[in-house]
Amino acid sequence: MPEQLRIVGLEEHVVLPVLLDAWAKAGVPRIPQLGYGDEPFARRLRDVGDRRLADMDDQGVDVAVLSLASPGVQNLTAADAVSVARAANDALAEAVRAHPRRFQALAAIPTPSPEAAAAELERAVTRLGFRGAMLYGRTGDKPADAPEFDDLYATAERLRVPLHFHPQTPVRAVQEAYYSGLPHGVGPMLATAGLGWYYDLGVQYLRMIFSGVFDRHPGLQVIAGHWGEVVLFYLDHIGILSHAAKLERPLADYFRQNFWVAGSGTVSERYLRWTAEVVGTDRMLYSTDYPYTFGTRPGGFPFLDTSGGVARSFLEQAPFTQEEKTAIGSGNWETLTGHIAAVTDVAP
Repeated sequence: MPEQLRIVGLEEHVVLPVLLDAWAKAGVPRIPQLGYGDEPFARRLRDVGDRRLADMDDQGVDVAVLSLASPGVQNLTAADAVSVARAANDALAEAVRAHPRRFQALAAIPTPSPEAAAAELERAVTRLGFRGAMLYGRTGDKPADAPEFDDLYATAERLRVPLHFHPQTPVRAVQEAYYSGLPHGVGPMLATAGLGWYYDLGVQYLRMIFSGVFDRHPGLQVIAGHWGEVVLFYLDHIGILSHAAKLERPLADYFRQNFWVAGSGTVSERYLRWTAEVVGTDRMLYSTDYPYTFGTRPGGFPFLDTSGGVARSFLEQAPFTQEEKTAIGSGNWETLTGHIAAVTDVAP
């Protein structure tokens, strides 16, 4: 009988008091989806203890790699982003120390202050033992390929740690042009978790490639959730731009050499198989997007609920060899970040 898979979830969201306070100051809506209030969803988002551990057991997840919910600190002023990122990372490190066999963490990075961003990544990795960082595409109106982020990318490349990108809400002009005027409640959802998030971030990935980020930093590794944020499904078409952009490699090669892809709790076998065909199972990781896909079956919709053991059964029943399933569940993550486990100085 095959050994039970070890599953590490890489996109497992948290909000912390320091972040809630900073968001409130910045005028962020105080809604349960961002951790405000007393609803079960909001409490799950804030919990880094018994409730989360019980839900991980329910899902069948062995290790959760904790990171701040979108947009992290990237919607704050430069000064606030630096102080909140540092405090949040210290709090995440404390949560990991309390449950070192069940939790790891991705750092919050203060990209509104580019000169501090690389320094905080260095501190989080070398002092706190974090496995990488979570970023959120744009910083204000600055795209991810803006030149001021080159030091951050160079630092990630040197430290050999991945940068996991998560979507955030499209800019207001895009929301108004594409998602307004729809039936009540549909537009905002379509602009975010329905579709808009993924197009917004997919464009950021392409901008990074076409503007030469990966040519300048060929060792930079990026984790893409949501089965590649739409882009994987159009690589054969978008590749026509490679010549005009004067890319050093075919477009698809960037996704096979600089990207790792996870499903973010979208339990669709079609997307799973397509991702494996495009990038290979040796570039696939696992995530559940907790708590956004925990107990969420509106109208019985089957593809966005990882509770009740679905996170585990989805991978166990995947049309892959046991070796490939093991790699996706945890092996590829250890290959990518296992060297960080040797960090022993975890003082804040």
